[in-house]
Amino acid sequence: MPAVDKGDFSQGSVSRAILRLVVPMTLAQLVNVLYSLISKIYLARLPGVEHLALSGVGVTLPIIYIIMSVAALCGSGGGPLFAIARGKGDDDEAERIMGNAFTMLLFSGIVMTILVLIFRRPLLFLFGASGDTFDFASEYLTFYSLGSLFVIITLGMNAFINAQGFGRIAMLTVVIGAVVNLVLEPIFIFVFGMGVRGAALSTVIAQFCSAIWVMRFLTGKKAILRLKLSRMKLSAKRVRRILTMGLPGFTMITTTSLSQIIANVMLQTHGGDMYIGIMSIINALREVIIMPIFGLERGASPVISFNFGANKFERVRRAIKFKVSVTVLYATFAWIMVMLFPDTIMRIFSNDPELIAAGVPALRVYFAMFIFMSLQMASQGIFLGLGRAKNAIFFALLRKAILVVPLMLILPTLGMGTFGVFVAEPISQVIGGLACFGTMYFVVYKKLLRRDGI
Repeated sequence: MPAVDKGDFSQGSVSRAILRLVVPMTLAQLVNVLYSLISKIYLARLPGVEHLALSGVGVTLPIIYIIMSVAALCGSGGGPLFAIARGKGDDDEAERIMGNAFTMLLFSGIVMTILVLIFRRPLLFLFGASGDTFDFASEYLTFYSLGSLFVIITLGMNAFINAQGFGRIAMLTVVIGAVVNLVLEPIFIFVFGMGVRGAALSTVIAQFCSAIWVMRFLTGKKAILRLKLSRMKLSAKRVRRILTMGLPGFTMITTTSLSQIIANVMLQTHGGDMYIGIMSIINALREVIIMPIFGLERGASPVISFNFGANKFERVRRAIKFKVSVTVLYATFAWIMVMLFPDTIMRIFSNDPELIAAGVPALRVYFAMFIFMSLQMASQGIFLGLGRAKNAIFFALLRKAILVVPLMLILPTLGMGTFGVFVAEPISQVIGGLACFGTMYFVVYKKLLRRDGI
């Protein structure tokens, strides 16, 4: 059957198998990121509020990261285990992993919605909101949290579509949400005059549409392995395995949230609301730049996991070589563009001369060592694909929790002010990137050579 052939990553060209998943997922992320950019532009240009709406939404970002981390805990944990089980030919176990992951996502989505609604006020002030930006932040987060369940199901379960080789279907999951957002957001924001509430409401509706799409496919006849009620009963052993494997993705996102919280607080202390707005722009740009790297990760991970489960170590090595090479080449190109055209990039979001004057040097500093960061992103994905959760967790903690957070707390107090917040990122990228890639190469890649007797 064609569907089975599509899901068998142990045959044919490794690079072609990866690209078959990478291209649609990257296109999907491109659409999604373009939506995110346009959303930031809308908010930055709301009449009468200057940069306050953008800064207010920027304060909510750590909480949104936490919601996404819950999806990563089950999706990035269950996806590789699901693919490894398929590579071993154990379809029953693969279905049970997917069913357990869905139950965990459902429960987590309900809990997260309740917690965010209850604690949103103290959290927003703790994370950097001011008296001027709190109302914008609270309005956005209140509406967004009502759709947390849809966000978590969409992000978490789409991993199981991609792990079966249906790159185009996984692409449409993202595209559907982004297109719905693109259509509804300007209507809600400007025509209905809802402002930031409109931006959040359009996101909730979009994620609901994406969640319906994911569930219809995974329970339908076109899926190789389907989501079944009989496979949703939780098993303590499977839950532990999913959580263990998902911890790296969860840790990466939660430490990003932590670093964003510290950044917002320190920027508010040493610069004010405008600098939180600048960081919000930088975060939006970062989403654009890393989008192809994430697309490559989503394409390479199922191929690496499947072949590792099938003991096809030569194909695993080829997948690693291809992934790292393409990641670094792309990162070099992106770095050149940011270094050459920072002013043009800032003007896409705002024409405020003061914001642009402060934002251009911040942008250059933040991305100064992005090439090293790409080494860490590629290597952590390889650790996950091979089931080496401890390695991925350690390096996620090393860069964000051990390096970035202390640096952002210390450097501004040494007379560097807001510049110290931004310069913490490139320092961590160099140290974290080299350490992570070096470990992957000498501990993992060399070990694969030995396992083949080479």
